[in-house]
Amino acid sequence: MAGLLHLNSTLLPSASALRRRAGAPVLGSSSSSRRRCRVEAKIREIFMPALSSTMTEGKIVSWTAAEGDRLSKGDPVVVVESDKADMDVETFHDGFLAAVLVPAGESAPVGSAIALLAESEEEIPVAQSQAASFSPSAAPPPPQETAAEEASPPPPPPPPPAPVAVSAPAPPSPATQGGARVVASPYAKKLAKDLAVDLFSVTGSGPGGRIVAKDVEAAATAPKKAAPVVAARPDVPLGSTVPFTTMQGAVSKNMVESLAVPTFRVGYTITTDALDQLYKKIKSKGVTMSALLAKATAMALVQHPVVNASCRDGKSFTYNSSINIAVAVAIDGGLITPVLQDADKLDIYSLSRKWKELVDKARAKQLQPHEYNSGTFTLSNLGMFGVDRFDAILPPGTGAIMAVGASQPTVVGTKDGRIGMKNQMQVNVTADHRIIYGADLAAFLQTLSTIIEDPKDLTF
Repeated sequence: MAGLLHLNSTLLPSASALRRRAGAPVLGSSSSSRRRCRVEAKIREIFMPALSSTMTEGKIVSWTAAEGDRLSKGDPVVVVESDKADMDVETFHDGFLAAVLVPAGESAPVGSAIALLAESEEEIPVAQSQAASFSPSAAPPPPQETAAEEASPPPPPPPPPAPVAVSAPAPPSPATQGGARVVASPYAKKLAKDLAVDLFSVTGSGPGGRIVAKDVEAAATAPKKAAPVVAARPDVPLGSTVPFTTMQGAVSKNMVESLAVPTFRVGYTITTDALDQLYKKIKSKGVTMSALLAKATAMALVQHPVVNASCRDGKSFTYNSSINIAVAVAIDGGLITPVLQDADKLDIYSLSRKWKELVDKARAKQLQPHEYNSGTFTLSNLGMFGVDRFDAILPPGTGAIMAVGASQPTVVGTKDGRIGMKNQMQVNVTADHRIIYGADLAAFLQTLSTIIEDPKDLTF
């Protein structure tokens, strides 16, 4: 499955190794003997992985394995929510999931320990006693510090929990968290979209009520009830305070960061009659309006490279070598910008197929980092919702973003002095004024208008 990552792990000292370290140092001990002590420990930390270049912490969506479960290398252990996607994370070693340090629903910094993996069942009680010394909010200490802390006489380890009580499956429950969040595996989300199954109506049978593929398949093949089913989506908890999801937190951080950039806005009205006619002709071939707008924008950017440039340090700017059009997409619980890379070089049919693939992956939270963080110019289209005009906030690290309004019939004056009717849309561009000036945007928008009003080159 796309997006599966391996967790790094390190060895923890065993109880016998800690006792040796607590005593007087042995002169002449070699580094190889120290390494042997660590290998004998057979307990490894599972770390919170970095799933993107901007990720600083991750949220545990669900544990797919329970404490005491035997795991093989490559088995999925946990689902982690990054700032843009949910990812299944695999174990990199064989062993037993000895202790969960960060339960489902909580967050931990990248690089901090979230669980302990024991190589054998005999090591599980030792790992569970060591788990008490871990703080999920702090990064893992160096091995030497860990050894020093553990060298003091540890409290007697608690008796290991009964395996049946720990690993017994919980009764099926609706897979929601925090009010209205679906907890489902990435494959189950994709399958639900393909089979037109509403995940809010599915009862999960996985750990913690997580929806897995077989639940979606069962829901798709179940006979429809004659009586209407009460919607499973709960009401908004009015009057309560709801914390940001990981994605909402990332959006908030980026928006605040964008306030440090001096921006300005330029609007332009474009007649879309010819584009609308072209869209009607090729829509049946899988072409989308989003792809047409992205293609037209990319073609205009070829002639105006400064609008495709970016400034990151406030002292210089880069003329980007690729034209990568990011297009904003609203998804459950947030916003993401899948990127059509090299949009100027792809034909409209390939671009449309790629766009559909990206949207499907975005809604299933399966986008890889390079598929959402490599944009050089951004499009935000609210015209499909009937919005006629709006301003967009510039994403950090880019030079411009264009807000696209709805195409609407408009009474206009014709060249011969008469009154006519044309379909027109309003576009507003927000740009970084450190590198892009008003004349640059005006020239870019004139080129874009020419391409859209005579769109024959869009299908080449």
